[in-house]
Order: sequence, then structure tokens, then C-alpha cells
Amino acid sequence: MSDPALYSVKMRAARASAHVSGAEKIVPSDAVPKVASQLVARALSHPKGVPDFINLKIEAQPHDLLRLPSLPVTTHVTQTAAEGRRVAAELLESAGIARSADIMARFAESHPLRGALLLDADTLERLDPNADRGVRATYMDDAVSLEKGTAHGKNHYAEAIVLATKVQHAPGIVGEICVSDDPDYVTGYVATRELGYRRITVIKEKGDPRGGRIFLYRGPRDGVAETIRFLERTPVLVTDVPVAAAPAGANRLVGLEDELAQCHEAGLLRKCHTLVAPTGPTAVVDGREMLVLASNDYLDLAREPAVVEAAAEAARRWGAGSGGSRLTTGTQPPHVALEEALACFKGTEAALVFGTGYMANVGAITALVRKGDVVFSDELNHASIIDGCRLSGAEIVVYPHNDLDELDRRLALHRAARRRLAVSDGVFSMDGDCLDLPKFLSIAQKHDAFTMVDEAHATGVLGRTGRGLSEHFGCARPDILMGTLSKALGAEGGFVCGSRLVVDYLRNRARSFIFSTAPGAPAMAAATAALGVLAAEPGRVERLRGNVKVFLDALRAQGIAAQSESAIVPIRIGDEKTALAVSAALAEKGFLVPAIRYPTVARGAARLRAAVMSAHTHEQLVEAAAAIAVCLSGCTVERTAVE
Repeated sequence: MSDPALYSVKMRAARASAHVSGAEKIVPSDAVPKVASQLVARALSHPKGVPDFINLKIEAQPHDLLRLPSLPVTTHVTQTAAEGRRVAAELLESAGIARSADIMARFAESHPLRGALLLDADTLERLDPNADRGVRATYMDDAVSLEKGTAHGKNHYAEAIVLATKVQHAPGIVGEICVSDDPDYVTGYVATRELGYRRITVIKEKGDPRGGRIFLYRGPRDGVAETIRFLERTPVLVTDVPVAAAPAGANRLVGLEDELAQCHEAGLLRKCHTLVAPTGPTAVVDGREMLVLASNDYLDLAREPAVVEAAAEAARRWGAGSGGSRLTTGTQPPHVALEEALACFKGTEAALVFGTGYMANVGAITALVRKGDVVFSDELNHASIIDGCRLSGAEIVVYPHNDLDELDRRLALHRAARRRLAVSDGVFSMDGDCLDLPKFLSIAQKHDAFTMVDEAHATGVLGRTGRGLSEHFGCARPDILMGTLSKALGAEGGFVCGSRLVVDYLRNRARSFIFSTAPGAPAMAAATAALGVLAAEPGRVERLRGNVKVFLDALRAQGIAAQSESAIVPIRIGDEKTALAVSAALAEKGFLVPAIRYPTVARGAARLRAAVMSAHTHEQLVEAAAAIAVCLSGCTVERTAVE
């Protein structure tokens, strides 16, 4: 029996005439249907959006394909796009391509092309004959695809090495620089025959849909046609493509130690502090007595005797753990009681408890929207909201922080979507500022959009009795109120409040609820007791607000610009290493004030994040402000005139 015929399977997808996705594989004839289906599915799930045009081209190939050994791989770990571009320029120079800065400046010309710019490596004259299309390297794959007859999903790394290997074997080509147009993929590369494939981990900003490539040619002008023919028509299989971004033969954990060292060098290494005490305004931290300005237990309920006793009694009666998911054996009377209490507290028809606040956001968003829908998200939303949006498969529209006029404009541009969800933090956890809920709801209603607000840092903090933004503003509620039990309520878990219809829907569709073991009865009983204490002692909320004012006034008296609409007080520093040093200096003085750094906040936006509790004394807060001022002396931070 003769060997099966070989076919090139190519996919190109576009949206409103703009390129969305492209890929190709070389496989045996019996694998063509499966691979074609995989590539179409890939086009339909691209981060740049659902295409309105997909072209599938299948062509027979010769058996005697040219086989080329993969270029050797080296990884350059970079932290920013600017650093990545600098490394790319240096690599080109080391390969004897002198005008690297000019080449990088020309890179933007390749963004709109389906192919690559073909430039003379010395004069930078453009040599490709089609100015609108550029030169496309096609008819190539890795040998593993041929052997297994599969598309292997989306593998930027392997596909890039295959392309670079073919390009560097084209006559006259002396170098290449490439960046993917996938907005979620920030890694690029420089390749030459001498240097091999030089992977640069960050070479563009995340979310940037602009990609492109430049091929650099050095040779006679009459050789250009042959170079283009090789790139566009010669079928190639690349052998020994590395399966991971590491040199051949390295173990699977290669690079971890180096990357941790890079984090340490950049001031981004993290470690856990051990507190030898219940959460409260003071604790022994890593063996030192400290004033804690870091806890989210804003109302000091985690150690409240009534709350602790409720947890203990529930453990004695119902056990430490639930023993199952909520839909099997994990629902106990404390779960039901808490959900009823939460719905009453938030003024909604029903509530649903999740294992964590993170699970509540991810579960609700992924259940409510999917492919064909659009979700509108504030650029400073919590990571759990961001992850829920990404996992949902919906189109994501990110609007500038708290710019509700821009939200209005962008909602108007997406009227055709099946469902539109506007989601925002209520209190932004790293800045302490609040959502303008009345305007947010008004804009969403105008465009018939569903609304969801994360009140993790608003519950127990905003409103006369701590019920959150609706009480604070005296306005209506969003369709979904999400919150946590682990902050002002001093327990553990997350929750969603809304109409009975919405809660019933999430109970049946939220995967993080359905497929997780239920939180134990002790945490449920503790949260219910905390709601009871809050109802009986609304003065805790008033004391918290008073303490925030005392702390802000004390910081301003020290000449430090400080603002907050909540219990979170950010002190902006900028540089990651400086923020870490200031936090360490405060710890030496007996104050736990954490440094918040990338990726929790944007790179270069590091800060101290102080969290005020109702249990802090005025004297403690004034003393902390003075210590912060001393430790900040000599740093460039936001200052205000001392009154």
C-alpha cells in the first residue's frame, strides 16, 4: 500500500476586511478533515473577534518535502515592551545589521500587512513587489504534525520557530524580527542563521493587536525574485522543533530559577508573612510586634466573640467540612441561613454563596455571557473579573477607569450583541475610589445592558449601615451584587445577590459553584453571625469612616497627598524597588504596610496600600502617618502642601 498523499491545509480569517487569523498545516490525506475543522475552530475563537470571512485552502504536496533542522533557541526574559524592543535592536546589531534603530522605526509599516516587509539589510529599501500585502512565508510545518496528522491547537512558540527556520534558509535572508498580532500574546523574536531563534518574552504591550514582521535581505537585486519564490512556494518541514521555550534537552523546569532571579532583581519577588495572632489592628509578624495597616477585616469582626463562637458551635454540630458540592451533599442549614441573611442584608430576592470571591466573579461572568455576547469592563477591575471575562469567550471591551461617558459610547457601538454585560468594581481595591453607581446604572439602562458590581470592598464599609453602594448613593441596585465574606464580614467565601431568576440560573450554570466542594458550615455560621453583629452595631461603620478621615488628615499634615472614598488608602510611589524598600523600613519601625507592585498594579505604579480598621485608635493612625513620612523622605511621591 502506498504512502498517503500529503496536503497543505491553510486557513485565513478576516473581519470587516481586516486580517484576524491565519494558520497552515501539512498533513496526510486522512487527517485533512480533522485538521481543517481544528483550524476553522481556531479562527472562530480568536481574541481579535469572530471573523465574517474564513477561507480554507487545501492543496496536494510532494512527498519529497525539503526538511530543515530547527534553529537553536535562546530565551531573553524582558519585563517591558520597551526593554524587549531594545533587546531586539541589540540582537540585530550583534548579527552585523548596523541600522537596527532604523529597522525598529520601520516596524510599524508591517502592522497592516498580511505578510512581511522585505527590506535591504543595509539601505532599508523595500524590496517586496506587493506594497499592500508584503511577502508571505507559506507551505511549511513541523515534522511532528506530519507524523501525527493533527493541528495541536494554537502553539505560537512552535509555529514561530517553523516560520523563522524556513525564512533563515531562504537565499539572501540575513535576519528577521517578528511580533504576533494576537493581543494576548506579547512575546516576539529575532532570528538569524548565526544567532538562531532569539525569543523575547515581552516585546509589546498586552492587549495590543498590532503585529508584524520584517525580513532582511543582503544580496544582488536579481536574487530577490528567487528569495520570494522560496518563501512563498517551496514546501518545507522543520525537524526537531523544541516542545517548550527552552534549549533542546533541558528539563521541564528550566528557566524557573532565572525568572525568579529576574523578579528579585526587579523588586517583584513575593513572600508570605506569618501573623502569630488573630487578624486585628496589631499582631506579631515574622516575630516582631507590629501595627497592622494591611488587613481587609475592616470592622474587626473576625475575632468578635459572637462570630468566633458561632463558627465553633457550627463545627461541633455540623463538622469542619461540608463533604461535598452544594448540589450533592454539601448544602447544610448554615448555608441556607446565610443565603437568606445575605439577600435580606442586600435587599434582593435571593443570594448564592461560593467558596471564594474569586470563584463568585468567575462563575457568575462565565455563566452569564459567552461567545456572541459583549462584556464591558473597567480597566482597573479586579483580577477575578478580568479572568471571568477572558474565560467566558465573550468579546471584551475595556473602558478607561471610571470613564462612564466612554462606557456610554462603547455600549452604543455594540447594539447588535445578543447580551451585553457591564461589570465594575464598586470600590477599586488598589486605589480606594468608588464607582458612580447611579450614573453606571443609568447608562446601562439606556442601552439595555445587564449590570454587575463587585462590592467586596464596599460591603460593611459604604452606606450608613454598611450595605454598600446602593445605600451610600441612595439609588437602585445593579442586576447582580457580588461580594465577599472574607473582608468586612470577617469569615470566608464569596456571594452573589440578585433576583431569584438570576440566582437560580447561576445555581445551574456557574461552574465554580457546581464543581466545587461547598465551604464548611463554620465559615457560613460565622458570616451569618457577623451580619447580626453589624445590624446590632452600625457604629462600627461610623468608627471606620472616622478612622479613615483621621488617617488621611494625618498623612496630609505630613505633606503626603492621600485620598480615599473607602477604607483603602493608597500612597503612590512609582518605582517597585523603592516601594519595597519603604515597606521594609516601615516594618523595621513596627508598621505592616504592604508594597503593591506589578502585576497587581501597572508597572511603574507601585504604591503602599494602607487598610484602615474600625479597631485602630486615632493615636495609632497618627503615629503610622508620621512613620510613613519619615520612611518616604528622599523618595519622589505625590506631595501636598502642609496646611
